[in-house]
Amino acid sequence: MDGITLSIQEILNDKEYGLGLTLIGGEQGLLNRVSSSRIQKPGLALAGYTEHLHPDRIQVLGNTEISYLEQIEPQIARQTVGALCSFPISCFIITKGLRPPPVLFEMAIRAGIPLIGSNLQSSTFISLITKFLEERLLPTTHIHGVLVDVLGVGILLTGKSGIGKSECALDLVIRGHRLVADDMVFIKKKMPAALVGQAEEAILHLMEIRGLGIINIKDLYGVSSIRDKKIIDMELELVEWDPDHEYDRLGVDDKTSTILGIEIPHICIPVRPGRNLGSIIEVAARNFLLKGMGYHSARDFQERLLARMEVRPLGDEVE
Repeated sequence: MDGITLSIQEILNDKEYGLGLTLIGGEQGLLNRVSSSRIQKPGLALAGYTEHLHPDRIQVLGNTEISYLEQIEPQIARQTVGALCSFPISCFIITKGLRPPPVLFEMAIRAGIPLIGSNLQSSTFISLITKFLEERLLPTTHIHGVLVDVLGVGILLTGKSGIGKSECALDLVIRGHRLVADDMVFIKKKMPAALVGQAEEAILHLMEIRGLGIINIKDLYGVSSIRDKKIIDMELELVEWDPDHEYDRLGVDDKTSTILGIEIPHICIPVRPGRNLGSIIEVAARNFLLKGMGYHSARDFQERLLARMEVRPLGDEVE
């Protein structure tokens, strides 16, 4: 997962997903790391087959595993649990409020493996912990820019400092669109191929306008003018107008930019006095939605032009 890990202590501290975890023993292993969002139930490993054991995954023990350990001979249980605990396992989580057998408790504590309990059923717990880990282990990045929701399209405005990104966003908010993040956009990769952007907690709903300072968009324009997070659908880069540069005037070839390994449409918009950037960005959003419905106006124009060039007007033939 691109090197992202979580400590067992961080998982224990969760309150949002309702995991309801309690530490049974093994405090010395709370700094153990989890690097995979996948969960493993070590049923076969308890029977001695450890070929496909993944120590980097959380090991979940339910009623079946606990009953098995309680019913087999103590010497065999000690051998199998000892073999299992010889791996650098991040933690054991026991569901349904069950208590760990003494042999498991002893071996896990000796190996520095945390034992954690949950009152949830195994299936319910696995579903919740998987969602939690997928969310927390996703690759992330920060980008200097502004994220706005225009007609349901998540538009990431980028460009050098002072070019007018925040002013564009303010104009769009006044037009009835919504601000997600200003100045710094925190981006998280959501599987399989989506980018979700949001603001950092410290600057949530805030915007900096040069000459005015910091303003609170939520307080000024109400809750309908903001949203906490949005999937990023396209990037609009604002650049200073260069009279010597040849800008794309047809838009036939779609350009892309890559963020966290995911490609999104990229449009370069030159900025100069007299250009209504708010309207241009609105049109870009509408055009994106139109392309999503299968209509590409620039390519349609190109096809009509080529078709017309292939038709030879009457009178052009020379006898």
